[in-house]
Amino acid sequence: MLLITSRATSQQISELREEYDLIVKIAVDIEQQVLVGGGELHADCERQLLANGSKQENIWGAKWFPELKKVVCESIINLRPLQNNPSMFIINPTLQTRVVEVIEQLLGGL
Repeated sequence: MLLITSRATSQQISELREEYDLIVKIAVDIEQQVLVGGGELHADCERQLLANGSKQENIWGAKWFPELKKVVCESIINLRPLQNNPSMFIINPTLQTRVVEVIEQLLGGL
């Protein structure tokens, strides 16, 4: 797993893809505009963000498919009934856009 705080290098992208080559599990802090990716579980990535000072309500999960240049905002960590998200998918379009923008800014090529 890697904490990405600025545009990822090609070496970092390779490291993110080590766990699962075709899919990278990511947790994004939409306020700090950072992400952790490459873990076995989204919860692992989330835990690292929390240890780095992120607030729970700002962390959202997504899957990045590098070869397809696609992001899917789906993760068990997105189940947040108290934040009006009773689904594994991020249902608020504005929130989805923020997550994708952070991923695009840090990983590029989407």
